[in-house]
Amino acid sequence: MLARIADRRAARSEATLQSDIRQLLLAGDFGLSGCHLDDIDLEAPAGGGRRIDIEVGYTIIEVKRGLQTGRPLRDAERQLAGYVWSRCMESGQRYVGILTDGATWRAYHLTGDELTLVDTHTVAATRPDGLALFYWLEGVLATSQRVRPAPGEVARRLGAQSTSHKLDRAALAALYAEHERLPTVELKRKLWAELLDSALGTQFVDDPDLFVEHTLLMNSAYIIAHLVVGIDALELQPQDLITGQRFDQARILGVVEHDFFGWTTEVPGGREFIQGLTRRLARFDWLRADHDILKVLYESMIGPETRKRMGEYYTPDWLAEHIVDTVVTDPLRQRVLDPACGSGTFLFHAVRRYLAAADMADVPLDAALTQLTHHVVGVDLHPVAVALARVTYLLAIGHQRLTDQRGAITIPVYLGDSMQWRERRDLFTEEHVRISAGYNASAVEEWLRFPKTLLDEPSRFDQIVSGLAGIAAKPRDPNNPPSLAAFFHHLQIRADDQPMIRGTFEAMCRLHDEGRDHIWSYYLRNLARPVWFAMDDNRVDVLIGNPPWLSYRHMPTGMQAMFKKLCSDRGLWRGNQFATQQDLSTLFVVRTIQQYLRDGGAFAFVLPNAVLDREHFEAFRSGRYTDETEPTDVAFTGSWDLRRLRPHPFPRGASVVFGNKAATGSPHRLPSVTERWTGRLGADARRWKQAAPSINRELVPLGGAYLAESPYKAHVHNGATIFPKILFFVEADPGGRLGLGVGRHAVRSARSNMENPPWKDLPALEGVVESEFIRPVLLGETLLPYRILPAKKAVLPLDGSILMTGSGSRLDYYFGLAEWWRKAEATWEAHRSSARLTLGEQLNFRRKLTAQLPAPPLRLAYSASGMHVAAAIVDDPAAIIEHALYYCTIDSRAEGHYLSAILNSPALTTLARPLMSYSKDERHIDKHVWKLPIPRYDDADRTHRRLSELGQDQCQFVAGLDLEEGRSFVTLRRRIRVALAGHSATAEIEATVMEMLS
Repeated sequence: MLARIADRRAARSEATLQSDIRQLLLAGDFGLSGCHLDDIDLEAPAGGGRRIDIEVGYTIIEVKRGLQTGRPLRDAERQLAGYVWSRCMESGQRYVGILTDGATWRAYHLTGDELTLVDTHTVAATRPDGLALFYWLEGVLATSQRVRPAPGEVARRLGAQSTSHKLDRAALAALYAEHERLPTVELKRKLWAELLDSALGTQFVDDPDLFVEHTLLMNSAYIIAHLVVGIDALELQPQDLITGQRFDQARILGVVEHDFFGWTTEVPGGREFIQGLTRRLARFDWLRADHDILKVLYESMIGPETRKRMGEYYTPDWLAEHIVDTVVTDPLRQRVLDPACGSGTFLFHAVRRYLAAADMADVPLDAALTQLTHHVVGVDLHPVAVALARVTYLLAIGHQRLTDQRGAITIPVYLGDSMQWRERRDLFTEEHVRISAGYNASAVEEWLRFPKTLLDEPSRFDQIVSGLAGIAAKPRDPNNPPSLAAFFHHLQIRADDQPMIRGTFEAMCRLHDEGRDHIWSYYLRNLARPVWFAMDDNRVDVLIGNPPWLSYRHMPTGMQAMFKKLCSDRGLWRGNQFATQQDLSTLFVVRTIQQYLRDGGAFAFVLPNAVLDREHFEAFRSGRYTDETEPTDVAFTGSWDLRRLRPHPFPRGASVVFGNKAATGSPHRLPSVTERWTGRLGADARRWKQAAPSINRELVPLGGAYLAESPYKAHVHNGATIFPKILFFVEADPGGRLGLGVGRHAVRSARSNMENPPWKDLPALEGVVESEFIRPVLLGETLLPYRILPAKKAVLPLDGSILMTGSGSRLDYYFGLAEWWRKAEATWEAHRSSARLTLGEQLNFRRKLTAQLPAPPLRLAYSASGMHVAAAIVDDPAAIIEHALYYCTIDSRAEGHYLSAILNSPALTTLARPLMSYSKDERHIDKHVWKLPIPRYDDADRTHRRLSELGQDQCQFVAGLDLEEGRSFVTLRRRIRVALAGHSATAEIEATVMEMLS
């Protein structure tokens, strides 16, 4: 049937196609079968004698025999727009439209009285993909019911690539564009921008699209918060959903707040938007959701590039559970803070651990829940993460506990900047907390003030500020604010505190009357909490979590400057070649320990594995952080090395470090022995008890411990950065030019499918270049164990060892070269990502090109990266070595065979791998092999001579192998390794290398 529907060539009427599509909707799992057969209307009346082809729920489907571009398509869109507009006006609901000829499916939403195309889908008649069409259509119709919220289903139906998400986002963007100038919308966007801008780690740009995206995700999170605790969101008014009225009635505060994103219920058309969004989300049976589904939801909604930019790498549940069990040793007495809580994984397990201990100690439920919110707290910078973490916190408490008799509770998860990039100690005076609410109509600055002691009880403080905001929003005499006597009595507010609170209430009334809203209570509650935790009396017993991982090279310029200053102030900064490898994660750990952890308190953080043994983290491992304001010392107690677990739990190699905040002057550096975890985890491992049997744990020395470096290290250099390749690497141009003359060659850019934008989209350069400037270049792909493949050719403006690019050079003496170089320069300047470097500076970055010249007769080259080291002798002085290789000068072939035998041996790779840089795997060889004590070749040393002889044997053996041309270098390297494994010299080389270097 689907093939028939998608076949435009078939002779068929529109009525037949309509009938087939109706049958498809009934046959598919769209929640329309059985008692819902009448939900699909054919030829439904639309007024004025018009009839709608197919109407399903809140979707209008217009069917055409063919969707040609141009006027027929525009006419069909106008017809569909009339139907959608008519139904929206009649019902007061948000309708969407589909235009289809069976093969092409186009989804629209209404903007004003015109349609806007949101998404398309194409079905091939020859091999139709029914499942793909199902998910596309279901995202538009939103008619399914009680869908189990499995990770795959949530991602497909609600993720950023789903039709459902695209329709909702397009509708919200149109709503915002229509009402962005309203005072309430302007205020909320301004406050949102100020809060996110206060933490440079977001790489924040005040962009309307980002505000719309956050609004959609937060509104979605608020609706889901109701659904996961069994509240029928479809029965609630949109205003109640977005402000959390039902939670307020249940005395569960801090789950859904009136925040930056509640503007959707304050503008015309917002009510219909929220109703449509609720219908889409209510398709799922959220009562059956596991808590980790919120992590899936977050990751499917927030794109990977955004998460990478913020340094977010989420922790698997089994690991978070075991870390909590390890470090939270006395849950009823320890106060736990996750300062980068994400969607709440660590919070979930800390809450469960506290409640289990409370049950064991027979603590009454009311007291347990009240104390819980003092003992387990989270903070995060991303609004959507915070909203989902609050729901995760609810799930950890459990539906039954929430429905039993209990007092008021506040979910203690806050939107804030734990790093405190811009230290906001100005929020607190000696006696009170305050925040500026801007200037009123009389140009007088309004201040909201509360006694500082109120923040000691988060639940009570939240009741006070939300209660005042609610009273301020009720109808009243603008010139005569209502009495707060009953309010003060109900919340037992001391007489000494009442005048300040009354003044704040009067300011909130004025703000509301001026249309500047009562969002200030939310703003104050979230902004103040991280600063409150930094006060001496409020510091916690345990810090736990997974801080943002963000390399210095990926930070924006402003953030780099602040990061460098904060690191330098604490003795963490390592400049020069290590600058780009510095990472936000360790500064975050030091800052949060410094600000929030009491003396003697414990911490456990998931960090990049490089923290354990790489040079650029040496200052972090020392445990001493010299800050003039508050020097901080740490006593590290141990670490777990996780990088050998498979599959990798993180996109980069990971570790966990443990320790305590030490007394000043008593640091204890990170132990040089770590607990290494190895093993392969099953796909269903969610709890620690499921993962633990698959993990082997052993104590091993950290890489780099007790090693003497090789004397070769200082003489090894990285090759030149010849990039972008389209401007340099060439192949012969077969265009057949005549009369080039001796010493000139017609060339054009050599292209590769490995090129990246923008270079891959540019046309090849072409020209006639003098022969002496077309140089052989050795790349990573031209080097195999013991063997060099034919070099690539590149146009390089080298006059001896001088690069002819600057003013006064001899470039113009060579007409062909000069013409090529001018074209290359123009292309570079038009498409480079930064104006920092000219093309000549890029080519000779750090003098890696000219430093090779004049080249010695013999060099040894080896691969800069790969799962195995590969090395070979280079005996062509004319060859330029590119940055995918490292090289050093050798005095003789005997020395080259000696080093080749060592570097190509599997034993060397085994010994060097723990020393390598890595992301998921140890692939970055660089100069790390020379951390091993490889001695300089000594012809008088019998062992050295023997290794050289064995290396020569293997070199001759590899030279005789028949390697297939055109195969990838990865395949060829693998074939050589397999062949060498059976070579007679291999066992002796392995034993000798192990004995020499172990």
